[in-house]
Amino acid sequence: MEQMLKDRVAMVTGGASGMGEATVRLFAKEGAKVIIGDINTKKGEALAKELTDEGYTVRFYGKMDITKQEDIDFNVQKMIEEFGHIDIFCQYAGGEIGSNFNTDNIHMEVWDATMDRNLKGNVMCYFAIVPYMKKRHSGSIIFCSSNGAMNPPLVTYAYHAAKAGMESMTVNAAFELCRYGIRVNCIIPGPIMTPFWNEVFPPEMPMVEREKFLNDLANTEVPMGRLGKPEDIANVALYYASDLSGYVTGQRTFVGGGMGYINCPEGTFMMNSKVHPIAPKEE
Repeated sequence: MEQMLKDRVAMVTGGASGMGEATVRLFAKEGAKVIIGDINTKKGEALAKELTDEGYTVRFYGKMDITKQEDIDFNVQKMIEEFGHIDIFCQYAGGEIGSNFNTDNIHMEVWDATMDRNLKGNVMCYFAIVPYMKKRHSGSIIFCSSNGAMNPPLVTYAYHAAKAGMESMTVNAAFELCRYGIRVNCIIPGPIMTPFWNEVFPPEMPMVEREKFLNDLANTEVPMGRLGKPEDIANVALYYASDLSGYVTGQRTFVGGGMGYINCPEGTFMMNSKVHPIAPKEE
């Protein structure tokens, strides 16, 4: 198949690991010039070097903390200086902060930090990038939400509220930007095996219990009976980034093996399940 993103310029935030890394790899193989935006300098540099050595055009300009406007501006400006424009913006940056999914740990400083990392920072990236797309009257923007925003397997008010905000951003941005020829869509992942889960489990939780929880989650909550892989998300991102979705905008697509829109025979929120990692102990 012909490279679907040949010579297009793409920025992927959260691009050094998990779903972002898988997307960077796939976009590069499909011919895109890819900029990795990530807070992890070591991983970002290593991934860029690996793919560059393989003959792809991949850049990591330096640390990109999306909660810092100066980091966003620096990376966007470097991209424009080198390539002159941007065709694709794919957002994965985010993550749970501080609460360990325990409602007793929800304080306003945790709430604010989580919103900054998962909503405000992504909006800041959007506003830094979209003027360049408007000038060319073309582009594809791909936001990332979470199945937990409306179908929570764990209680985390701030994280899931921020993810719901990204879905609202999707439809509002799509509504505004369609007249500029810019498409905006959103991926809603189910349970995907990424480093995200390291932030979910209590630090003292043994590995065998973590594995049991994830297996139970797949078998109880996911109709297809397995956890997703980062590549499952990257494939959908490629669809939205490419001309295959040229007449698609404002869409929010579940990518969770049926989770969120198909009822399992034993379907139940994990919070009410005994396999929940921080479920209250029975008296």
